[in-house]
Amino acid sequence: MIGVIADDLTGAAELAAVGLRHGLRAEIIVQGPPSGEADLVCVDTDSRSCIAEEAGRRAAAAAKTLRTAKACWIYKKVDSVLRGQVTAEVESVMKQLRLKRAFLLPANPSLGRKIQGGRYFIRGRLINKTEFARDPEHPRTSSQVLRLLHHPQNHPICVNNLSDSLPVRGIVVGEAATSQDVQRWASLRDSGTLSAGGSEYFGALLATEKINVTLPAAGPSTNGTTHRELFVCGTSSQSSRKFVKLERERGTPVFSLPMELMWSAEFTPGAAEVISQRVISTFQSEARVVLNVGLPPVREVSVARRLADHLVQIAGLVLRQVEVGHVYAEGGATAAELVRCMGWARLSVIRELAPGVATLAIEGNPSQLLTVKPGTYAWPAQWT
Repeated sequence: MIGVIADDLTGAAELAAVGLRHGLRAEIIVQGPPSGEADLVCVDTDSRSCIAEEAGRRAAAAAKTLRTAKACWIYKKVDSVLRGQVTAEVESVMKQLRLKRAFLLPANPSLGRKIQGGRYFIRGRLINKTEFARDPEHPRTSSQVLRLLHHPQNHPICVNNLSDSLPVRGIVVGEAATSQDVQRWASLRDSGTLSAGGSEYFGALLATEKINVTLPAAGPSTNGTTHRELFVCGTSSQSSRKFVKLERERGTPVFSLPMELMWSAEFTPGAAEVISQRVISTFQSEARVVLNVGLPPVREVSVARRLADHLVQIAGLVLRQVEVGHVYAEGGATAAELVRCMGWARLSVIRELAPGVATLAIEGNPSQLLTVKPGTYAWPAQWT
């Protein structure tokens, strides 16, 4: 069994889908131990928004759980643009596994996310010149990779390219401009080094393990119980705004939060109930409904979190009162909060719709599917 530690649900689902692509039975653990039936176990620590000490504690606990479950090796998934408590979590996992060195490769060159000359680029643009600079919780205000990271407490850190001499200890952030660069980094992995980073590096590592069974691609579908679809879009990213706009133009009912919430107005249980009942009523005649924040982008972290929580509160009320065959959750924090709100403890990946977009089966709930997508990733072509 291979273990993965991710700091949010969409990251865990993304790597579980990579495993599925390589023929592995993959499951995601939100709470509780692994089932013992999966080839790949991805633990969601839900630590992206934690302070460093708590994030490190959760990552170490996940590493201990996976080691106890006899994982043959463990990968630390981090956000591809280094949001969250990356160094604190990497150091904690290194300590738990008694490793002196980590290779950190967050870049996904196949998706246009590259590190060159110590700088981070998104499709040819410096990251601090993209929408990531306006992230409400982790704004990417510099293109210098080491400035995007908190300095480790116990290890040196450096940015290296493949031609550099590699240190024997510390955290090595690997430059990668092409998929071939990522593959070469994967070939350097040894038992004394923690591998950490994004999905492309993880896929390259699986390739070095000669796990190369390719499953047939599957298109989106419901499970046959009901064709109702509920989209819960908890981000204000460009891709999310584009998706909601297109759905409106197609005539899909779209529900948004009240504008008054922008000014810290109280969102009462009664208000949530009113919106949820409107959604439930709409499902009597419509098969697809979109729930989205629907407010101007905010920069204050507490406000952004609160708005996403309100959206999940409404979705939870809907899902408990009407049968919905397929739920689509956009944004890692939104997806994680929805999963916890509904009490779903273990999920298994059944298909990958696009890079980073995975459809999950819910243990104990065979009548419903969940598809999760990171907020900054594009929706698959069939929905745009």
